[in-house]
Amino acid sequence: MAGSDVATDASSAPDTVKILIAGGFGVGKTTMVGSVSEIAPLRTEEPLTMAGLDVDDLDGIEEKRATTVALDFGRITISRDLVLYLFGTPGQQRFWFMWNDLALGALGAVVLVDVRRPESSFAAIDFFERRGIPFVVGVNGFHGEHPYPPEDIREALAVPEHVRVLLCDARDRESCRDVLIALIDQLITTAVQA
Repeated sequence: MAGSDVATDASSAPDTVKILIAGGFGVGKTTMVGSVSEIAPLRTEEPLTMAGLDVDDLDGIEEKRATTVALDFGRITISRDLVLYLFGTPGQQRFWFMWNDLALGALGAVVLVDVRRPESSFAAIDFFERRGIPFVVGVNGFHGEHPYPPEDIREALAVPEHVRVLLCDARDRESCRDVLIALIDQLITTAVQA
């Protein structure tokens, strides 16, 4: 097919929104991207090795066998006019240097939290607050458990009132979708108020 046969109308191309899925090591970022993406997600997972035992804190996640070493990528088409690109960040501290590059062009983020290890998400919250990137907090209920209400989690993490804190299950597509919708709503509210 010749190039002149292909109609290119930039006005018909959908708007794209880059969203980061961030948080500490083992909080469920890869799982969330995979459960909500409409395409087979790109994953850069590698097996955990004996060499990493002295570096990676596996307390509370002893069953973890692989980790993201670069990023996860997924896509969700909201409508003909809007597509979300999801970028999952690596959670291990030694890979945090990639977050600045991954954040370029991102309109917002989901910070996933594991209530069994809330301290693992402090760095992600700090990252987005310092850069002024809007975010919501998704509290991933491992094994379907949510032992604390959102307001207790907000207080424990010292998250400001304007940031939504939502209970979710990273394995469940609808649950992840609801967290992303809350983020989009927050982005729209922020844009209207500006």
